Amino acid sequence: QVQLVASGGGSVQAGGSLRLSCAASGYTYSRYCMGWFRQAPGKEREGVAAIDFYGGTSTADSVKGRFTISRDNAKNTLYLQMNSLKPEDTAMYYCAATEGSCGLRTFYSYWGQGTQVTVSS
Repeated sequence: QVQLVASGGGSVQAGGSLRLSCAASGYTYSRYCMGWFRQAPGKEREGVAAIDFYGGTSTADSVKGRFTISRDNAKNTLYLQMNSLKPEDTAMYYCAATEGSCGLRTFYSYWGQGTQVTVSS
């Protein structure tokens, strides 16, 4: 059974940093595309960053230069390093996995439970 467990969220002031982690189990992690998504209250879910099994990445323009996605296939773990956080980054962040096309708008089969990030001004 595929399981994704996200952690690392919290409350920070603008300009601060957080690192999110997503521990994966129940499937061949290294073969999957992994992504981070976020959803703020009253807004649609948006793709933040994705990374394929070769390490190729896609990053949303809104976080480019501030957020970095990475993966450790030996530890079955996905990361999102978030620097220079802004109040508009406040959202629930979800990790997801797919065997299909890798991107910010493609279909993801498996989802974690989410971790809350709150950035105050």
